Amino acid sequence: MSSSPSSFVLPDLHAVTPFKGSFNPHYAEAAAESSAWANSYSVFSDAKRAFFLQAGSELLCAHAYPYADYERFRTTCDFVNLLFAVDEISDDQDGKGAHATGLTFYRAMSDPSFDDGSVLCTMTKEFTARLLKHCGPLTYRRFIKHCRDYIEAVAKEAELRERGEVLDLDAYQLLRRENSAVRFCFGLAGYALGIDLPDEVVEHPAFMTMHLSTVDMVCWSNDLYSYNMEQAMGHTGNNVMTVLMKDKNLDLQGAADYVGVHFKGLIDTFHAAKSTLPSWGPKIDDEVAQYAMAMQTWVIGNLNWSFETQRYFGHARHEIRRTRVVYLTPRRVLDESEEED
Repeated sequence: MSSSPSSFVLPDLHAVTPFKGSFNPHYAEAAAESSAWANSYSVFSDAKRAFFLQAGSELLCAHAYPYADYERFRTTCDFVNLLFAVDEISDDQDGKGAHATGLTFYRAMSDPSFDDGSVLCTMTKEFTARLLKHCGPLTYRRFIKHCRDYIEAVAKEAELRERGEVLDLDAYQLLRRENSAVRFCFGLAGYALGIDLPDEVVEHPAFMTMHLSTVDMVCWSNDLYSYNMEQAMGHTGNNVMTVLMKDKNLDLQGAADYVGVHFKGLIDTFHAAKSTLPSWGPKIDDEVAQYAMAMQTWVIGNLNWSFETQRYFGHARHEIRRTRVVYLTPRRVLDESEEED
């Protein structure tokens, strides 16, 4: 392969994923409500608003939380739309700016008395009020911890982007689990299921291995699928494809192949850990089984969503799903209005 490839072939992640997907029956009505809520705030420029609408955040939720009832599903949609807003606001900020944005998000979610008058604060407080109607105390405490980890990781990502620094694979994987917000999103599973697992279960080594392996499946597949979009925008540092090419001395196709092999290994790790789970009694064991299902559903749901939304592959998404060939998009130049956002 030449040093400047024009395309690469995606590994077939669907073929090695044994999990079964589903779709939330409340999607149409709840998604419309959540989208209207998110769009009622002037968070994006026209260009980013169009991208936001194309991304299909609510569609992702329908795949990721198909088991949630109407009210809980609507709240998960609000959360992913809120995360998209935080991500878009901070994406072009430096480390200091991204950290300030993240702190507003965190404080609005964790402190009922906090109000800095910003749109992001208002959105976050409205979401949190809906969340707390049905969220168990243990799930909420862990959720807030994930929020803090997320904003710290997003600020770290912005600092790395400023310096043009690419981490090695081990350091990147630790950061990516947090700045991707995937652990944050997984934290909503208990809420969406209506269960509140004890800490001793969540912190058990087998359960944590299951959690981290499925989080990594989502992170690595997202990086694979988003690489072309990100390289076209000049945002390649926060992507495992770039990390692999640098850390493992691979070309682009070699990096894509590596993702495929690693993804299959993560599935094996998940199943091995699941087989070693202890028993905590019938009630907890049933809840753990539901949570394991939720982890699996996030993985396959994310894969399916990636080829339904226009976020990664645009109008070519169905053809790319069929052929798995991705043609690299020439790098685009942001106009002034986009650069300012």
